Amino acid sequence: MSPPVDAPTSVPVVAMVGGGQLSRMTHQAAIALGQSLRVLAADRAESAALVAGDVRIGQHTSLEDLVAFADGATVVTFDHEHVPIDHLHALEAAGHRVAPGPGALVHAQDKLVLRRALAAAGEPQPAWAQVDSGADVAAFAAVHGWPVVLKTPRGGYDGRGVFVVPDASTAVELVERHGTLLAEERVVMVRELAAQVARSPFGQVAVYPVVETVQRDGVCNEALVPAPGLADDLATAAQELAIRIADRLGVVGMLAVELFQTEDGVLVNELAMRPHNSGHWSIEGAVTSQFEQHLRAVLDYPLGSTAMTAPVVVMANVLGGDAAAEDWSGPGLDERIHHFMAHWPDVKLHWYGKGQRRGRKLGHVTALGDEVGEVRARAVAAARYLADGVVDPAFTFPDEH
Repeated sequence: MSPPVDAPTSVPVVAMVGGGQLSRMTHQAAIALGQSLRVLAADRAESAALVAGDVRIGQHTSLEDLVAFADGATVVTFDHEHVPIDHLHALEAAGHRVAPGPGALVHAQDKLVLRRALAAAGEPQPAWAQVDSGADVAAFAAVHGWPVVLKTPRGGYDGRGVFVVPDASTAVELVERHGTLLAEERVVMVRELAAQVARSPFGQVAVYPVVETVQRDGVCNEALVPAPGLADDLATAAQELAIRIADRLGVVGMLAVELFQTEDGVLVNELAMRPHNSGHWSIEGAVTSQFEQHLRAVLDYPLGSTAMTAPVVVMANVLGGDAAAEDWSGPGLDERIHHFMAHWPDVKLHWYGKGQRRGRKLGHVTALGDEVGEVRARAVAAARYLADGVVDPAFTFPDEH
């Protein structure tokens, strides 16, 4: 393959570490801004590496690869949080601009660092403690009750590294296996929400409508926008909370604040300092998508409007289902996409170009409309058909009414 073509010197170069679907969709937004995103991918088969013009092959854990990747870039940013913080400090020391910087990103990498920062700021969060032994977990449970939620401080995502522990013996096994853990009370939730905000180095912020996220097995299946039935004052409180966190931590770029809604308000669960699954709806559903907004923010451009383009937007993830099985004998992907387009001409598909396997995020669909039940039914039925080759029997096509 021929080497990448260098971008014109008059065009800023955004270099994104990670070759997944977030980079892929950020690259699509970059094209409209006259750019071609530079991508650091582990191999040429990764989602963004299949489409971007400037792909560098390397490892995010290698300082040598990161330094070579950053050379000539205007700013280095990320589609995941797993770059070692020491490497990011080294990049900054070498004169490279990193957004978000390591002082902010560590709060998305390490859950214990996040919990301490939120406690110092007096922000709402579940009761928590660092635990280093089974006795520590038992002491926490004596105050907050069983079951206890145990989390690995680093590396967990999409439900990985999260354990709902019913008793002391199970806690001992987990601490012996993983070492230091974060213990949290098991929150009685109304539902899960997400509040997204973009922040530029100048300090400008732009906040998106609060989203309800529907999780199954620790993975986001749907995003409902705006969160149905959420009181205006609580929505505003969640947005203001996201802005405070972004300002206090000095975030540059997109910040997603994952929240638990309880009977008393909202509690901070986790942070993501990058475009986030809860914001995929914004490609069609907002004036400025989260991907364009992230580019604007890291380049310190004025931020775009976050106004919705329809009263209701629903995003549904396409997760690898029956059609990803090795013995699948139903319609192939091309045929499923063909029928999807015929049955749901007003639902937008984003396919990530990834190999299929069960449970993997393969793409997402977005539906727009006026009433959340009807819009959600379209999005979920379309996503299920793409994943399983099955039309939900509860779904009725408009022309069948």
